[in-house]
Amino acid sequence: MITVQGLTKSYGPAPAIRDLSFSVDPGEIVGFLGPNGAGKSTTMKILSGYLPADSGEVRIAGFDIFSESLKARSRVGYLPENVPLYPEMRVGEYLGYRASLKGVRSRRVREKVEDAVQLCGLSQVQRQLVGTLSKGYRQRVGLADALVNEPDILILDEPTIGLDPNQIREVRTLIKGLAARHTILLSSHILSEVEATCSRILIINKGSIVATGTPDELRQRASVSLAGVVRLEVLTQAPSILLEELKALSSVSKATLLVESKGWATFELIPDGGDPRAEIFEESVRRGWKLRELSAREMSLEEIFTSYVPSSRDQSIRENVPAGNQPRMQP
Repeated sequence: MITVQGLTKSYGPAPAIRDLSFSVDPGEIVGFLGPNGAGKSTTMKILSGYLPADSGEVRIAGFDIFSESLKARSRVGYLPENVPLYPEMRVGEYLGYRASLKGVRSRRVREKVEDAVQLCGLSQVQRQLVGTLSKGYRQRVGLADALVNEPDILILDEPTIGLDPNQIREVRTLIKGLAARHTILLSSHILSEVEATCSRILIINKGSIVATGTPDELRQRASVSLAGVVRLEVLTQAPSILLEELKALSSVSKATLLVESKGWATFELIPDGGDPRAEIFEESVRRGWKLRELSAREMSLEEIFTSYVPSSRDQSIRENVPAGNQPRMQP
């Protein structure tokens, strides 16, 4: 449904994305991850027809986004990071207006608006002014706007930004339910949300794709073993000495003291190739360590992300564009 080949975009001398290539298949929910300034929003704006590219090819539902822009955009529902709404309009009125702009036939506008209202849980506020709604409901109105013309593809840029945990959970459930009828590309800084929602993940850094795959595939290719991270809790009076002993184990590549409380020390161990728990247990018997916990867990998406994208102060600049040079357009 989405095919991107060799996509490049710069703002003046500053490149935002470089030779970007990826695809999203029908029915997929793909998470688009990257630090600030990596090029996520720029890519999504190009895919939605909002920004031109310097070079490359983008096909949306078979249509070229540059030469067949109207046909391609009619297949896309776009939710930008900051949803532009008309606060003086009522919710139903606004969605009807947007449906008309998107080419929905006049005799079907009411039906499409009602479908979007029901799907996004807006029935109780349908007659309310948009400007009186909470942040959560405004996000829902933006999502209903993206859905009102029943597009094949949804492009969602930070769909849960600014929401409380309950609202995030509701929007996440809604997005997962939409996968039966839509292909979805979404970006988010909430990594647990991406892991819970998306079937596949794209990681972008400095304008280039650095990894793609399911969470399990990314774990296998990440710098930390799929065996996961081991948590160890031991009764000790000398946690610093024990830490050095753990680091010396052949099956451990890294050991960290997390917390010490009432004589109990909790360590996190990164395996060196295999599962170190058997060696740790043998050492605990030989040395008389008193264990309260010895468990392994899979890498979190945050750990996977940081293994592909090291932190850098240079990445804190939005889309690599100097302040004052950002385009001042509204979607």
